[in-house]
Amino acid sequence: MDIYTKTISSSGLRGIRVKCSLPAKLSQMVALILDVNAGEDWVYGTKSSILLKRVSPSELYYYSEVDIPWPINNRDFIAHLMVSQDARTKVVTINGPTEASYLPVKENIIRVNRSNGKWVLTPIKNNLIQIDYTLEVDPGGTIPVWLVNLFATSGPAETFKKMKTQIQKPQYVNANLNFIDNN
Repeated sequence: MDIYTKTISSSGLRGIRVKCSLPAKLSQMVALILDVNAGEDWVYGTKSSILLKRVSPSELYYYSEVDIPWPINNRDFIAHLMVSQDARTKVVTINGPTEASYLPVKENIIRVNRSNGKWVLTPIKNNLIQIDYTLEVDPGGTIPVWLVNLFATSGPAETFKKMKTQIQKPQYVNANLNFIDNN
């Protein structure tokens, strides 16, 4: 697994990029990412993750609260996940921009207004996929840059480590999604 960071703003905030290969089918990985209610089982720092609206089998909105160490306020966000697949290359792209105004802001939680996560899943050979994940986020409010950057570096390593275990659960291994071509 390779983890890269880059400075994305004058404040010193970093964006992340994670590249790795994983023994899995495309449908298995997509099923895991779209199972947003299980996010707290494997996504670093997730206090809660709840499906808000399923627009179609390949599009949804979800709410998530991120647990941040005291005395900093937790953050929350609403993400809009949209899955598409290139018919020729079979590459799957999952875009996840935030929709900050989808729900009212909660008391004592800072809403993340600007964030964009993107998964690019490329089939390599029999049940092996290349994952290219990028995330750029402005956590909003007053938060030390060093703490944000700590999440940017340790968060992906923890998330991807747990993801490799989570994806082996039967509901993902046996997932059959009619909008994903595994061949």
